[in-house]
Amino acid sequence: MAAQPEEAAGLKHPRLGENNTTAREMKRNQGSDELPCLGNYALWKECFYEKVQQRCLSLQEAKVKMIHAQKAKEEKVKKREPCDWLPREWFSEETESLDTRIYLLDKLLPTLIPGVEKLLMEVERKNVLAPDKEPTEFNPIIFLGEYLMRHNPQYGVSTKPGPYLRGMKMVTKEIKTKMPGTASERLASMKSEAESIRKERQQVENMKAQVKEMRKEVLAIQFKEWTVDVSGRIPVALVQSALRSFLDVIASIPTDAGKAIYVKKLEIIDTLGKKVNIDEFAEYVHSYTEHFSDDMFQEILKHFSQCAEDFKEAIRHDMWRQMFTDLFLDCDSRKVGLLDRQKILALLIDFYDRSPVIMKRRFHNPRQWPIIELQEIELVDLWGVLDDQEVCEEFSEKLVLSQTEISEGEILAYQPTSEVKSAEFEDNDLGGDTKHSEKSSFQEDIETARQSESASADRQEEDFPGSDSTGYSLRRDGEPGSEKQVEEEEFSLDTKPDTEINMEEDHPISEREPGTEGQVSLEEDNGIADTTNMTARPTPEATAVTSEDKAVADMEEDKAVADMDVIASEQDAPVAEAVKETPARKESFSRQCGSQFGRQTSSETRLKDEDLLQDRNKGPAPRDGQDSLAEAGQESEVPWSGDLLTLDLSCRYSSYGGRIPEDWKCEATRFPDLGPAMAEIQNRWASHTRSAFDESCLNLPQFVQLMETFVGEDISLPTLKRLNAFIKEEYKQTEEEKIEQLEKVHHVSRLAQRKLLLEALFEKWDSNASGFLDLEEVDAVLSTFKEGMEKEALRKVKKHLCSCYPELSRAGKLSPEAFQLFLELFVSEFAGDKDEAIDNLVEFLTESIKRSHMESLQSLTRRKWLHDIQQAAETSGANMDPVYKAVFKALLQDAEAHGDNKKISAYIALLEENWLSPERGQALLHYVACTTDDAPYVLNQILYRDMKGVSFEAVEGGKPIHVPAVQLHGNIHFWNYNRPVEERKGSFLVLPLHDAHWRVFGILGLDTLRDQCEKTIFLTHEISFYQGVAHAFSKAYHHIFTLEKVLRMAVTALDWLYPRAPSIHAVTVYLVEPGKDKTRDYALCKMITTDNTGQKEIHSSPVVLLRKENLLRDYLFKCIDSSGVIRTCVFGEHHIAVPLRDLSGQALGIFDISVRQHQKLPPHEHKDLQKMLKMAQAACSEILKISAEETEPAYVLEAEHVAKLRHGEILFHRFMLQDLRECVRKLNAESFAEIKSCAEPPALVHTIVKAVLLLFHPDWKGSEKTENWSQCILNLDDNLIQEIYCFDPTAASVQVQAELLLDCITGVPSAAVWQHGWVPAEHLHHWVRTCLSLAEIARSLRSKKPPSSAPLRAQFSCASD
Repeated sequence: MAAQPEEAAGLKHPRLGENNTTAREMKRNQGSDELPCLGNYALWKECFYEKVQQRCLSLQEAKVKMIHAQKAKEEKVKKREPCDWLPREWFSEETESLDTRIYLLDKLLPTLIPGVEKLLMEVERKNVLAPDKEPTEFNPIIFLGEYLMRHNPQYGVSTKPGPYLRGMKMVTKEIKTKMPGTASERLASMKSEAESIRKERQQVENMKAQVKEMRKEVLAIQFKEWTVDVSGRIPVALVQSALRSFLDVIASIPTDAGKAIYVKKLEIIDTLGKKVNIDEFAEYVHSYTEHFSDDMFQEILKHFSQCAEDFKEAIRHDMWRQMFTDLFLDCDSRKVGLLDRQKILALLIDFYDRSPVIMKRRFHNPRQWPIIELQEIELVDLWGVLDDQEVCEEFSEKLVLSQTEISEGEILAYQPTSEVKSAEFEDNDLGGDTKHSEKSSFQEDIETARQSESASADRQEEDFPGSDSTGYSLRRDGEPGSEKQVEEEEFSLDTKPDTEINMEEDHPISEREPGTEGQVSLEEDNGIADTTNMTARPTPEATAVTSEDKAVADMEEDKAVADMDVIASEQDAPVAEAVKETPARKESFSRQCGSQFGRQTSSETRLKDEDLLQDRNKGPAPRDGQDSLAEAGQESEVPWSGDLLTLDLSCRYSSYGGRIPEDWKCEATRFPDLGPAMAEIQNRWASHTRSAFDESCLNLPQFVQLMETFVGEDISLPTLKRLNAFIKEEYKQTEEEKIEQLEKVHHVSRLAQRKLLLEALFEKWDSNASGFLDLEEVDAVLSTFKEGMEKEALRKVKKHLCSCYPELSRAGKLSPEAFQLFLELFVSEFAGDKDEAIDNLVEFLTESIKRSHMESLQSLTRRKWLHDIQQAAETSGANMDPVYKAVFKALLQDAEAHGDNKKISAYIALLEENWLSPERGQALLHYVACTTDDAPYVLNQILYRDMKGVSFEAVEGGKPIHVPAVQLHGNIHFWNYNRPVEERKGSFLVLPLHDAHWRVFGILGLDTLRDQCEKTIFLTHEISFYQGVAHAFSKAYHHIFTLEKVLRMAVTALDWLYPRAPSIHAVTVYLVEPGKDKTRDYALCKMITTDNTGQKEIHSSPVVLLRKENLLRDYLFKCIDSSGVIRTCVFGEHHIAVPLRDLSGQALGIFDISVRQHQKLPPHEHKDLQKMLKMAQAACSEILKISAEETEPAYVLEAEHVAKLRHGEILFHRFMLQDLRECVRKLNAESFAEIKSCAEPPALVHTIVKAVLLLFHPDWKGSEKTENWSQCILNLDDNLIQEIYCFDPTAASVQVQAELLLDCITGVPSAAVWQHGWVPAEHLHHWVRTCLSLAEIARSLRSKKPPSSAPLRAQFSCASD
């Protein structure tokens, strides 16, 4: 009977067959809070209700049938005897007699008219009106009176209505509706209004139906823009991704606040197998967009068109990636899963060097970022002015392209669709006279080159290895000539050349139709000097070309590729030598190209370019033309298979080469007791799809991404095949290198296996999940290993461990990392095989401790709760609230399951500096979170040192304090003053919270004052677990604290970048979070968004992006997978996705940089972007290192000691300052000699030197030492360089007058300094601005109260459930 109140609480129907309940019991239950138990006494009610309900339903059904039958009968009568419309004579618009007519028609005439009819019929029957007949006794008045009396309506005597009466009845109803104030009039008005509403609704429905059909037709037309599979379908997941990405597109469009964009929730489809055809597509999309306005529907159509274009490119790139995947597998002969990165880069450099200019413009330079890393760029190149390589390349392209003949009609036909903002190249580095002389010299070299070419016309040409390889066919964007269009944009010119090239060849440019390769634009010449480096895009009409034109372009590119070996053979640089270059080449990637241009004369470059021009003007051989046409036709004919083969590349190859089976085969056999723990630990590990960057090797996703970045967007299929064949042929490894690489992979695999094994062993020893082991206990067990023969080695190892973990050793604790190091150091003292020795040691330690099954289950449950705390921190979006909730949930669940169902209260207090009342102590405890019942008394309270309590004793001692009986202690502070003294009974436990340096930063408190049981003390295993909770909270807290500092650093980096790079439209910062699904794939959390004005928004409730929901934005996940830079075009905007790596090399976040229509940033903005990214990565690594290591960080600037949460901001500028210090230190007297020789230097240079001097000597303002140039140059010496190198702008002894310096350099833009070309001025300008930024941060730290150590200062109370 105890369970019945719970069942009855749901108010369910009574069940049959239960025991009877007496009236006394029913009466007793009436006063209780529980409902009475239902028994057989209510059975008759149930039967009664069933019978009555059935009878009511049958009567209702009969009544409805009768009404329907009566209406059907009336309809038959109407059809057989139509109504007489003579009664409509009674209908009149006159209102005065309206009441009288209604009365007559309603009360009198329905009975009088039939009586008059009867009377007339009777008169006719008796022939009363015959003139020759004698008068009869028939009295018509009496007859009519009798009839009226017999058919009195009050007595229900009905007569069969005739047509006239039915018509009169209808007229009566109609007249009644005209009578004001009557029910009929109101009813008629309501019916009329309802009818009008119905008509309007019907009209709206018809319009909606028409709009629906029209929109479906439009969607059906739009469906044809998508690339479909062989069955004419597209994946539903793709449509969902387009719908989801539209939410970001319309984020800037004003919409109704709080109104959902779609009528129903978007689906999550994680497979490409579910597909829709054209009709299903139209219906599916319309089901989400049926309420869209016309403008919104037009926007989504545009978005879908752009998504269709992106999907075509995705299919195209998927084929490329599949080719690169096969190439990787071919090169990885030993199947170790790695390739030599330096060899691959050397091969790419060689392939790039052997390529003509026409192809170099399509590739990314492998000597530059993003092919190489920012850390591999030398400081001089990163912080200097535009290098010679970029100038030479741009000028060489200009000279080559300026020799192409253009007809005036083609110039006019090719109109760009976007404005190009350019800077005058002649005004920067080349004057007009210089330009003219260069052109004249170039023409002379052309003539010389032609003569030399005719003399060497019979030279042999060699192609790349494997140039005829086939096996891949690529479908482009589905429209003939799309690749041709790209070439038009690349080779467009703006001026007519000074000399004419012979147009009598096979393909004269002037005879080509608009849109062919010969057509050019008016913008290319200026575009060479364009600081924004934008690419003008032609109108669709001007870019329409045929498939034959595209084939011609491919043939010309093939011809250019065929000549690459001729150029390379002249330079005598074989591929084998390029591959075998020393590692010194890696260190000078960014400088080699400039020196190469310095060694090569301009005439040689022009000769090569002229050879290329002549090859372009020559007609291809018939066989080559047929092959190119066949390849072009093959590309356009092959349909899409319906699957993206490399969509889940990282998932499918996540374990490729990573886990060697023979290294892991002894897990289940030798250590069966540790098997379950090892499996549980592996499930908790992060996703395996993320690759860690390694400067020496590449795994498969990284190799594929590197190759895709190198080839760019506009590479042709034949060139791609040649590149693959070249890499496959030239990638060679010696046997020693292969063995070394295989040993490295085995070593990494064994380390991972060892880490897993030792972590499982630690968890077996730590049965209470406290997070630490007792050092003396482990030492005592290890002293018995090998019967005590290794005591001396154990003593040495223990001494070494104390030096590595001094704080832990003083506390007598071993963390998992310290435990692993302890055992590895112990094994290192043994002779023989180390792996076998550590396996023997693990086996010995496993057998040394025995746990019961219940203890194992308890430990497993507790570890799951602790893992939930860490997962809450990793998936919270840098928010502490989920962490507090997970902590209290773990405590309450453990108290219920393993603590005899105790009722506990829990609270967390963080240690903060006391700035409000310093006389009460330097520090205070701020209670930031607690359980719900204690929130009114504890939350947001402040505990000072001079108040009662034992919390500060735990803070100072660093050890837990347990008070079994608070009523007997006398030094306990009670926050609930209203609690009676006699109820202040229970236990109190204070646990200190330690950081990675074993410093206390807060406390975790628990008490049992709300539990009225007699025994409420905390047991030993409970205290141990609570210590584990405190340790888990500490890790979670500092994880979020670290993310907070990283985000602040990112904001600082964006603040630095935006004024220097106006071409950047928007930047979005994402953080990586572990996934919550079974695939363990990660998610991306959108944390910061920045618009084109630099306005930033830090999201408190960030949006989470999943891979399966964002097929069209998979570049973000490719960036995380490969930990490499991605350059792509998405939704019509060019994006640069740059990873932010952790200490292991894996990506923990992304800078998603949108440059809109700029395919490339201007050179100086590109340099500034590289600087920002390098400083951000260095600052991020330093933040993570400080958070992870036990050793104290090495501070460089004085402000770092008090920065706390703003340390990330200082680190960004500190690393920039350190780089600039190194650049300035490399300067010498010769660096300043050129500018010193100027009697009147440029005003910009004088201003920068003046700002530097005023930074050290603000009292020189307005004096001759700064205003007179001859006096300024006296200070440009080694002493100034040494002062700059040692200067700390954040020191308290330094007074930086920011206003004075800003007056000097405010009008000096970075672009102007860059264009000037003097390297010292560039360094000094950046150094002054960096010093100003650091001085401003230091000033704000000194003038304001430092922020709390709490990352988000969250105040939180958790429900007890």
